[in-house]
Amino acid sequence: MRDLPLPTLPFAELNSADRRSLPAAMPQTAAAPRLDVAWARTQEDLSQAQALRYQVFVGEMGAQLSPPPGTPAGFDVDRFDAFCEHLLVRTVEANGRPGMVIGTYRVLTPDAARRAGGLYSETEFDLSPLAPLRSRMVELGRSCVHPDHRAGGVIMTLWAALGEFMQRNDLDTMIGCASVSMRDGGHYAASLWKRLSQSHLAAPEWQVLPRLALPVNELDQSLDADPPPLIKGYLRCGARVLGAPAWDPDFNTADLPLMMRISELPARYRRHFLGE
Repeated sequence: MRDLPLPTLPFAELNSADRRSLPAAMPQTAAAPRLDVAWARTQEDLSQAQALRYQVFVGEMGAQLSPPPGTPAGFDVDRFDAFCEHLLVRTVEANGRPGMVIGTYRVLTPDAARRAGGLYSETEFDLSPLAPLRSRMVELGRSCVHPDHRAGGVIMTLWAALGEFMQRNDLDTMIGCASVSMRDGGHYAASLWKRLSQSHLAAPEWQVLPRLALPVNELDQSLDADPPPLIKGYLRCGARVLGAPAWDPDFNTADLPLMMRISELPARYRRHFLGE
């Protein structure tokens, strides 16, 4: 795979683990592949993550991307990638060597966000109310899992590694945009927002405003909108919705701003992800 034309990347600038095996708390069945989780260390690592992102976001979701000039076809690239830590889950080959990347997250730390000139989420929301949290807040983004590996083990592996990262670097807050498809014109997203605004809305002091709001009042909000699996997982971990969804025309999604705080992680997940 060709390297992408990006500047040298500040991989693992904090105390990210080089590599570790799937935790014992997540037993593997005979049918499930062995998994390896690691932080990207090379341009090739990043390229594999960007190729998976392109497969999911463009191939599956129909996103219309605007990559930097010179980006090869088949890769999802944006200006924030060079500042982020990239977490990868791979299969493990029969010989014990890491195989293909089947899951990824990118993490933008407070120091890296300052160098990047802000967070990706700030392109969609006014995050001014979160200023008191910024020094210990990371942004999670571009999460995706290969369509053949969405049974749950991959995302749990990613989350366990993220929990380690947060603890090791004394970080306590995670934010990000959770995307909801708008292939139905936005009615499902509007209905989901109405449901979550009644059950999982953040305290008023943390609520934010979208820059390009989804016109929820012009859409059907009466659908039985069960949260998609990833958002449901966030909510089980204590996540709160920070406000009404933004419309992302490039990805054709409604994006909900979410926040998770380590202090609000339920006890069962603290044991699972933090070992407490």
